[in-house]
Amino acid sequence: MKSENIIQERSFAFAIRIVRLYKYLSEEKKEFVMSKQLLRCGTSIGANIEESIGGQSDKDFLSKLSISYKEAREPMYWIKLLLATDYLNKEQAESMLNDAEELCNILGKIQITMKNRNS
Repeated sequence: MKSENIIQERSFAFAIRIVRLYKYLSEEKKEFVMSKQLLRCGTSIGANIEESIGGQSDKDFLSKLSISYKEAREPMYWIKLLLATDYLNKEQAESMLNDAEELCNILGKIQITMKNRNS
């Protein structure tokens, strides 16, 4: 499925951005709690996508993809909180939020396609 490649690439690129943001927040801003939460959820998106691709059935694939979607929503909370507490500026936050929203949109469309295909 071609969309799997897109979501694999985008989630991996997002994970790289998350790791770099974590390093910035922990090294430059000395923020360790929220940044660790962001690191966990932001990198788990791609890990769950990889797991979904190895799913044993369409149902298993869809289940793992649903987890990826939930995980893709969580970074938005942490990014907004980091913005509200002045650890991120508006430009940094908006860029990351746009990427997270894009991942959610792609994952949502894949879920809809799979559900319609299996109906």
